[in-house]
Formats: sequence, structure tokens, C-alpha cells
Amino acid sequence: MTSALVHDLPPPEPAAQAHSAKLFDEISREIGDSSISFARYMQLALYAPALGYYMAGQQRFGAGGDFITAPETSPAFAPCLANALASVFAQLGHGDVLELGAGSGALAQGLLEHLDSAGCLPRRYSILELSPDLKRAQARRLRASLPPRLAGRINWLSRLPAQFAGVIVANEVADALPVTRFRVERGQVSEIRTACARAQLHDRIVAADESLAEQVEALQAQLGFGLPRDYCSELSLELAPWVRALAGCLREGALLLIDFGYPRREYYSPERVTGTLLCHYRHLAHTDPYWYPGLQDISASVDFTAVAEAATGAGLELEGYTNQASFLIDNGVLDALPAAHAISPQYVTARQQLQVLLSPGEMGERFGVIGLSRGLRKPLPGFQFRSLTHRL
Repeated sequence: MTSALVHDLPPPEPAAQAHSAKLFDEISREIGDSSISFARYMQLALYAPALGYYMAGQQRFGAGGDFITAPETSPAFAPCLANALASVFAQLGHGDVLELGAGSGALAQGLLEHLDSAGCLPRRYSILELSPDLKRAQARRLRASLPPRLAGRINWLSRLPAQFAGVIVANEVADALPVTRFRVERGQVSEIRTACARAQLHDRIVAADESLAEQVEALQAQLGFGLPRDYCSELSLELAPWVRALAGCLREGALLLIDFGYPRREYYSPERVTGTLLCHYRHLAHTDPYWYPGLQDISASVDFTAVAEAATGAGLELEGYTNQASFLIDNGVLDALPAAHAISPQYVTARQQLQVLLSPGEMGERFGVIGLSRGLRKPLPGFQFRSLTHRL
């Protein structure tokens, strides 16, 4: 057993259970007789070399994995994003693409194909990928699906470049940054850490240190209200430094961040008393991060207000903030649907795919898009149809 909670999730295969047991042993050794921060546990569960969820070789994305991203949901996603990229390249007269965490490679493939059709290919398409297994899978897919003149523009990086001009794209990346969990009880701030007892990982609640207590108190001051009794949530302490690092390397161009999340006042709504932590396994969502570590995704929603604050504080301009549906509509997603009179299986499939991208109950409003820039003269497409910047 690796978790004290019970689920109706399908049990992993024996080999997968053995893989998880190795990671559990590594985590439990680090915990010892004490505890570790939840951020450290999440770091190990997702990124431990050769064992973490994103660092091992199992399929993670698509129908045969644990979740499906927007580029895999509909072929209409990449052309809309390509429209925004083309606008930046037209303004700069040149530009590259830097994709952070390229997943299955579906977005890279779609962007290159549609930028090629639009006659505005980037000079280079760089992918910053931490996982050796994902890098190999991306290379296989892109070399098999793209002609050599497009595939030849792709290169993989292990760190951010010192200087970059073009567009940085981060689709479902920030939600996987490790988070610190906290609890507010009668005005007192506690930290929710990770401990291990009787071969089970579990939460351990301890008094928050001075730094965490001050950050939660500052958060409540920014919100303008105190968090209610027995309120649990998260702080992504790595988010602002990560955004500042991206801003630091962007000499000119744009940063597009697409993820599920909320403006700060909505993220820390008094009704959201258990936080936003969410796990995915075989397309089933649940809230126990200790279930078979290494075999499930663990994520937390993005505080888009924190993204805007960090980026503008580092000298970037806020182009806009909106939901995914509005961003895609503003970039012509509805043009991707075949004419209504041409009812066919292809039409039905395309309509169903778009429904997932645009529906409020699916990705349409659960996902936000924030655009940031340096040195652009014209607005970035995607934020004129419905601006939600006032909510940040």
C-alpha cells in the first residue's frame, strides 16, 4: 500500500506497481522518521529521475494515457495558436518558437504545419523538455509525421536560452509546478506536509514556519478577506520565479501561457475549501496524490494573477487574459468547422472535438490564456473577443 485512501480506480498492472514501489521506497527513505514538504513530494512523484511520472517511459498523453491535451483533442487548436504566432512574426520580421514541455509532440506538429501553410515558418522550433523519454517520443513522432524541411527546424534544449526572440508557448505546463499546501484554522496557518507510517504516505499538519505564515497572511490581505475556518489550499512558490526566468530570456516577442486556473480572488474563493489539487489516472480524476506515486499525474490550478504580477514586474506588457474558448474564437476556430450542409461523419467528429475545446463544462472556461509581450507594436490576437483582464 502507498496511500491511506481507498479508490475505485482500476489497479495498475504488476509491473507498474513494482515501478511505483521503487519510487515509494525512495520517497519514504527521504522522509525517514520526519516529513517533507508537499512541494518536495510532488517534485519526486513527477520528476524523480527514471521513476517520476514524467520521467519514466509509460504513455501519459492521448486516449491510451491518463489525459488528453487540447492539441490532441482537436486539430483546430494548433491553427488558432499559429494565427497568434504569425502575428508576432509579422511584427518582428523574424522569430523562433520555444515550446515548454511539448508532451506528445502534437502541438509542435500542428504549429509547424500551419505556420508553413501561412508562409511564416520560424527559423527554429525549440522544445525545452526535461524528460529523456518524452524527448525520444517527440522526436519519433515529429520525424515520422513532418517532412524533413520542417522536422529539420526542431531542436531540443535542456535549459532556457540566454536570449530569445519570437514566441514562448507553455500549454499545460505551469499546473505541474510543485506546490506548497497550507491550512487556515481559526486564523492560524499550518503547513500540510507529507509523512509515512506503516508503509502509507499521508498528510501531516504542522505549524507553518514564519515565511509560509507571512505569505498566507499577505495573500489574505491582497484578497481583502480572511479565509474561512478549516480552509485548505496551495501556494505555487515556484510560479513567480519561473515566469521571471521566462521574461528574462525574452528579448522581444510574446509569451503565451495556457492552463487551467483562475484569477487570484477566484482561486482562493471562500467556497473552494479543499484547494485545487487534482490527480489523473487513465482519464479518471481524483484527489489523492499518494495513490501509487509515479503512476498518476498531480497538478494544481494556476494563479493567473500571480503570473501577471511576476511578468509585468519583470518588464513584460500584459497583452490580455481570457478563457480558452474566447481566445480560440478570436483566432478563427469556428472557421475550422465544415459547412453545416455537409453533414458527414467528419463533420460530426469535428463538431464534437470543438465542443470539448469550447464548452464551459469542458476546456472552454476551465482553461485560461494569458498573453505577455516585449517590443510588440500591435495587440496580440486572441484577447479582443472577450477580455477578462479586469478579473486579474
